[in-house]
This record gives sequence, C-alpha cells and structure tokens, in this order.
Amino acid sequence: MTQAFICDAVRTPFGRFGGTLATVRADDLAALPLKALLERNPGLDPSCIDDVIYGCANQAGEDNRNVARMALLLAGLPETVPGSTVNRLCGSSLDAIGIAARAIKSGETQLMIAGGVESMSRAPFVMGKAESAYSRSMKMEDTTIGWRFINPLMKAMYGVDSMPETAENVADEFGISRADQDAFALRSQQRTAAAQEKGLFNDELIAVNVPQRKGEPLHFARDEHPRSTSMESLAKLKGVVRADGSVTAGNASGVNDGACALLLASELALNAHDLQPLARVVGVATAGVAPRIMGFGPSPAVRKVLAQTGLTLEQMDVIELNEAFAAQALAVTRSLGLADDAPHVNPNGGAIALGHPLGASGGRLAMTAAYQLKRTGGRYALCTMCIGVGQGIALIIERV
Repeated sequence: MTQAFICDAVRTPFGRFGGTLATVRADDLAALPLKALLERNPGLDPSCIDDVIYGCANQAGEDNRNVARMALLLAGLPETVPGSTVNRLCGSSLDAIGIAARAIKSGETQLMIAGGVESMSRAPFVMGKAESAYSRSMKMEDTTIGWRFINPLMKAMYGVDSMPETAENVADEFGISRADQDAFALRSQQRTAAAQEKGLFNDELIAVNVPQRKGEPLHFARDEHPRSTSMESLAKLKGVVRADGSVTAGNASGVNDGACALLLASELALNAHDLQPLARVVGVATAGVAPRIMGFGPSPAVRKVLAQTGLTLEQMDVIELNEAFAAQALAVTRSLGLADDAPHVNPNGGAIALGHPLGASGGRLAMTAAYQLKRTGGRYALCTMCIGVGQGIALIIERV
C-alpha cells in the first residue's frame, strides 16, 4: 500500500461570530485557502488534482449545493477537477483528510486536497414546508448550530440535548468541577496568546482582505477570538444551561467563521510535482457514544486509532484535542491518563481560545499538529475531536 503525505496546509484566521469574516460568503471563504495552496506551490499542476474533499457542517446557506465544488471553481482550479462535500458535523474536515488519505493509500488517487469551511455568522434561518393546506403553524429554525427539524422518535429514544447541555452531562457524569474547567480555559487562552506572540501560527495562516463599504479592504491576518482573561473573570460568568451549571461562555469554544485546506500526495506525486512532505497520515478512526455525552467521543476514537496503528499514547509527542468544552476535554484527557495541564496537549491553546468554525476545525488541528512536529522535531501527533449526535474521530500523523 502506498503512503499519503500532507505536503502543505493553510487556513484563514478564525473570525468571531458577527466579526471580521461575517461579510464574506461561505463559498468565497472556502475558496481562499485553495487559492493559497496553488500560490504556495507553483510547481503543482492543478489539473492533476484528483479530487477536493471539503467538510462542512451546516450546508443550509451559501455553503449549500456542494460547497467544495463551488469553492474550487471560484478559486480558479480547472473545471475538470471534481469536488465533494462531507458532513460529520464537527469532525468534517478531519474526516475529509481521512477520506483523501484512504484514496491515496488505495492507489486510486495521487493528489488530493482536503479541508473544510464554516461561516456560522452567515448560517441562515430556515422554514419547513407546511404539513397541511392553509397551515398557520410554520416554525423558523436557526441553522447556526445544534438540532433542527427534530424527529420525535429521535427525541424519545436518545434525547436532543443542546451542545452546552451535553457538556453539562459530561461534567456531571465524570465529576468535572467548574474550577477545573475554568483553569483549563485559562490555560488555553494563555497558551494561544503566547503562541501568537511567538508567531507560531504564521506557517498555517493566510491573510484575508475583507472589502469594506468605504476605503481600502481590511487586512485580516490574526485569529480574533482569543481574549485576555483571568480566573477571577471566568468565575464571574454565569452558566449557559442552568444558573448553577458549570458550563459558561468562558470555558466553551466559540461560534466562528473560517476555512482551511491541506494538500495530500502519494510518493509518486511528491516527485512529479516537486512537493515536500510535512507529515505522513498514519491512520484515522471514528467511534460512537451516547448522544447525550457526545463530548466523550474522542476517548474511544483514540483507543481505536491506537489499536489500528499499533502505536501507544506514550509515543504521541503532540496531541491536538479540540476544545469544544473544557468539561469534555478534561473528561477525555483524564480517561486517557493525561494530566489536566499536560504540556504536549494543545501546546498552543485550542478552540476555547482560537474558536471552532465547525467544518474547518479538524483541518486546523491537523495542520497545527504537523507544524508543531516540524518545529519541535517530534515524531507522532494525535488529533482528535468530539462530534455532535455522539461520535468521536481521531487521526495520527508522523513527521517525515
């Protein structure tokens, strides 16, 4: 079996909800990292790209009708290049990397692009069709995040807890205290601030010029979700699920906008297109858990990918765990025997600080891990995240 290599990886800065990227259409946003990959790899013949796989969780607005195909056309790739959009909710772009890597490993393709996009600011409100003539019971649904058009049978069988409610469920079930959640969130903010100060995200970030109504476009080149805080400030925040709850806006990830893309190639394609590999995709696995504790999904997914690859957790030099909520992140790390403040787990912070544009977050984990391995000389990195409706996904890469 041939090997699949990550050769380059870029992303837009992540914008806050209603922030700098809120005026950028989702399909235009998705095209930006594709354009950047072509510019950064002038020896690459874009007509040789076998497929573009993009993850996207919403697909109800400007990201509808196969945003991967629309984005590649908007980016100027040849119309002969196909594209497919996949939806594994929060795990969509990590899944896209897995799909692309499997296609290369099987020998069916040689050159792939995987990535993802989410514009949560521009996610529309939608309305279902009337169930009877002259109906007066129309209901508007918000597509930004979470359940909509709920199946009564699904609700009866599994419940339809909101994402913050699932985090409270995890906190209760695994005994994660409010103080520990806030401490985890503060570390995320502090590590991200330090990484930004050192320019550690520079390799993966591309600048976005956002048109303004008047004057020159705004040059957007830095993630805008991180914020300065303290334990005292975090402790003052109220619970978002219930008054005495432990999940707050301060110890949860953001609602964000962003896009990412990674270039994957076989060994044959490396030589043909003068590409330099960053990392090898070793393996990827998914697992299911009860929807009400969806945040615990990474734990079985990690165990599954370690068994698949024959590796151990102790061999992982970098672990990028998506911080959907501090509660679920701590439940996962503790279940794996990792310290709350393990220095190799999210060494440059995570989604609590950087934000979580659903369809783009998994790709962000993979590229951040690959560049961290390159800087530190580590060998293996593990990327893992929880997924709504009760799933987890985990991917292992090796520096080459």
